[in-house]
Amino acid sequence: MIKKLISANRFNFTASIFLLGLFSFTLYLCRVIYTGSFEFLFLNWNLFLASIPFLISSLIILHGLQKNKKLLLLWILCWILFFPNSPYILTDLFHLNMSTRAPAWYDLILILSYSWTALLCGAVSLMDIEKVLAGILGRGKATAFIVVYLFLSGFGIYLGRYQRWNSWSVLDNPSGLFGNIFNIFAHPLAHPKSWALTILVGTLLNLLYFSFKFIKIQRD
Repeated sequence: MIKKLISANRFNFTASIFLLGLFSFTLYLCRVIYTGSFEFLFLNWNLFLASIPFLISSLIILHGLQKNKKLLLLWILCWILFFPNSPYILTDLFHLNMSTRAPAWYDLILILSYSWTALLCGAVSLMDIEKVLAGILGRGKATAFIVVYLFLSGFGIYLGRYQRWNSWSVLDNPSGLFGNIFNIFAHPLAHPKSWALTILVGTLLNLLYFSFKFIKIQRD
């Protein structure tokens, strides 16, 4: 596996994500010991969900699944469903100052460490998927897909944070989920917060991703 990671030029990415995740979990354990509370346990679950897009794109890259178009489509659809979990963890900053058991500065570092790890998982998986799509659709169409999809991810974050839907709602409650989405699109003026959050978060995600991508290109 290590040889595959090195040959695919992703060993450093994978090692960085692992070390960041370990650092985040260590911070969480220290908080548990200090406070005797498990109130931030959800950060670990959210980070696990955020890592799924990275695991999916790594599977595609390392095992050359681009050659099997039907199988590739299935994995990309799974990636599309789970990717919003990566930037979603940023919204866990809402929990800052909601607890007095630990110093606010410690909780800030804790949440930021989880958030950055999740964002790194998302950014790497985005580059993977863009590369795969560029080989099929061409670079221009692949980039356009990423831009549009990041705005859709902003909408997905709104659905997760404020409407409390999750990735597997597509399977266990599709009628409720799509009914909610239809209502938002059918009555846009009645949901100003959903559109404001979608546009602002989508813009932020695009700026973060392409900044990350351009920095990587310059270093390469």
